Amino acid sequence: MTAKHFILDVNVIVDLWLKERSAPTTIKLLARSTDPDIHFWLTAAALSTLDYVARCAFKRRGLPPEAVTQIVPELIEALLSVVKILSNYGFEQQTVYQRAHDFEAAQMAATARSLAGQPACIVTENQTFDTLGEILAKTPEQALNWLQEKSTPPTAIPFIDLAAQQTLIRPLLERNIETVLRHGQYIMGPEIKQLEERLADYVGVKHCITVSDGTKALLIAMMALDIGIGDEVITTPFTFIATGEMIALLGAKPVFVDIDPRTYNIDPNKIEAAITAKTKAIMPVSLYGQCADFDAINKIAANYNLPVIEDGAQSFGATYKGKQSCGLSTIGSTSFFPSKPLGAYGDGGALFTNDDHLAKVMSEIRLHGQDRRYHHPRIGINGRMDTLQAAILLAKLSLFPQEVAARAEIGANYTRLINQANTNITIVTPYIEAHNTSVYAQYTLQTKNRNALQEKLTKAGIPTAVHYPVPLNKQPALKTNEFALAISESLSEKVISLPMHPYLKNTEQIHIVHAILSSINLSSE
Repeated sequence: MTAKHFILDVNVIVDLWLKERSAPTTIKLLARSTDPDIHFWLTAAALSTLDYVARCAFKRRGLPPEAVTQIVPELIEALLSVVKILSNYGFEQQTVYQRAHDFEAAQMAATARSLAGQPACIVTENQTFDTLGEILAKTPEQALNWLQEKSTPPTAIPFIDLAAQQTLIRPLLERNIETVLRHGQYIMGPEIKQLEERLADYVGVKHCITVSDGTKALLIAMMALDIGIGDEVITTPFTFIATGEMIALLGAKPVFVDIDPRTYNIDPNKIEAAITAKTKAIMPVSLYGQCADFDAINKIAANYNLPVIEDGAQSFGATYKGKQSCGLSTIGSTSFFPSKPLGAYGDGGALFTNDDHLAKVMSEIRLHGQDRRYHHPRIGINGRMDTLQAAILLAKLSLFPQEVAARAEIGANYTRLINQANTNITIVTPYIEAHNTSVYAQYTLQTKNRNALQEKLTKAGIPTAVHYPVPLNKQPALKTNEFALAISESLSEKVISLPMHPYLKNTEQIHIVHAILSSINLSSE
């Protein structure tokens, strides 16, 4: 079903506690609080009002003051186990003064704006509740009827659902953001160090250096390794432009090596042939959420005394032989772009290493090459992460382990559903190495009928994406014909990615897979 949100007015809660009027209906309503699609909220401004009104009500009932003092906090504590708190939102006071007859109701209505665009209502006994046009108001009985109505399936499934995650951690997000607003250290605030410590611990390395975005992370990593004009860096052509772009930006040459046709990652068997006297590093990309073969890559690199930089923009949270992505090589790099497995609400990235010297150098490069205030021993850039993004990521980390597990389960379910019906093997599902786990940053299929499939899925309200339609060796800015890259070029014409996120429902997956299988003439290929 579609998620529904209920903002509870104080009068409904007090009636529940006093067992009056709508109490039985409210009990039935709150009994659904364990449903992941049903969300109950109380505005922060209502907490003090609730405490005061409840105390007055119980005293009118004749309860002794000492009993009231004990029971009300207990009731509020029990309530907060099923109800989340919405922060107060400011509103234009003059406009509200002109329009509102009840300022408490106006504050609740203004707060409800944070749920705009989602199915939501204010549950109240007040028949004349003034919502200021922000949201619907319903009695508990009306709210229960609305809850029990069968939801109409959405006409379109989101490619990535960021709202579902936000609902779960909204209070923590708001608390973390509020903390930053209060201390005012928007650049390199205390949340930066907190995040770096938690990320380093998660990956299992000594050092994490947060940066402004995943692209700058790659740039800083190569600058720390003194890669520059005339050097060569071996990488894959089957990735986002940033990987090759940052190599070229430093005046170095990206040397593209073809990929494994099953994992889409760089083929270690083809790396050694590309090494020359000018090679300064190997930069594999852990594509679609699965790590490249780092044992093989690191062995080749060690033979030639070359550093390895993992571009783990899509694989943060994945494992390779029990070790975390970004902790598998000389330097690990990732992105916190909003759609990534661990995404901020803007740009962000991080670098990981066990090398003390490299950690120091990368930290200095992100701060204009500064080792102390106004002292710059090296050329650097402005590559700092904003404190607000760090605060958001700290909140999101509370859910990340569960989301990683959910991604693995959802990816495996897609594969199972497709392969059960795809008897002619006209669609190729992702292949995950036995020693790997994947976070499925993208759930990517292969099909020869991509354009037709994409068109039909779009008409069915199912979004898709192609990662990536043009390999880097064919991009005008990086064009090269140095090595045969037939696999990358072939797969760029076949891959198509489906909606994928940790909150994708089984019913949605079944709908998507049914649309895929009914859209393709399975016997035509």
